Amino acid sequence: MPQSSARTDPARAVIFSPLDGSGRAELVEQRLTDAIVSGVLRDGERLPSEAELARSLGVALVTAREALVALRHKGLVRTRRGRDGGSFVTYDRDASTRLIDGRLRAASRIELRDLSILVSAIAGMAAEVAADRASDDDVQSLVEIDARADLANTGGARRAVGRFQLEVAAVSQSPRLVHEELRLQAETGVLLWLCLRQQEYRDRSREARLEVIDAIRRADGASARRATVDHITSAVEWLVDEKARLESAPATDAAPTRPRTTEGSRS
Repeated sequence: MPQSSARTDPARAVIFSPLDGSGRAELVEQRLTDAIVSGVLRDGERLPSEAELARSLGVALVTAREALVALRHKGLVRTRRGRDGGSFVTYDRDASTRLIDGRLRAASRIELRDLSILVSAIAGMAAEVAADRASDDDVQSLVEIDARADLANTGGARRAVGRFQLEVAAVSQSPRLVHEELRLQAETGVLLWLCLRQQEYRDRSREARLEVIDAIRRADGASARRATVDHITSAVEWLVDEKARLESAPATDAAPTRPRTTEGSRS
């Protein structure tokens, strides 16, 4: 087997990777909103300074500042002055649920199906190539990511999925696949893995990871790709069903009515 590939910090890499396109304040706002409502950025966490945020995302200082103002208006960030000041995440579960559900309502079924095709193409290929190139150390790294997964709440499960898929892309030793995985997680991850609100799907996500790890260990690229694509397809099918439920619910129904397992405390 080849030597182990380089590692990165997946959650931070996804959130604070450079934006594609014009770097508008709306894109920065959406990136950080998704990170907060998905639980990757946690309640009370201090954000980078405006200058650090602008530099990491590849945008102008004024763009980062405008995005933070918008986040404050949404109630997702608060700013404190002074030596220990800065911008801090203020996570509100009900508000975050409404934001994500609104985004799902706005997405068409065609867009959701297209999302499945695109993410499956990138993640599936990464898994297939990883199975051919993984070292024993690479496999062990994937095992450790799965072992550390916190499936007691949505945020923990979402972080585990993101870290695992990014690590698989890193194991493929393809910088382009890593870049695309980063981009797709930043743009679509919070919506794609909305099914992780439910414990059933959090358990399914772990089963999928174990299948992928086993296939990579056996250097079975076809099985690694199939398990990855099946996982993504299942998540998108859940989204389509959830969108139909939201559209049929009364306009005043702010809270989801679909039965869900009560989550543990956020980590």
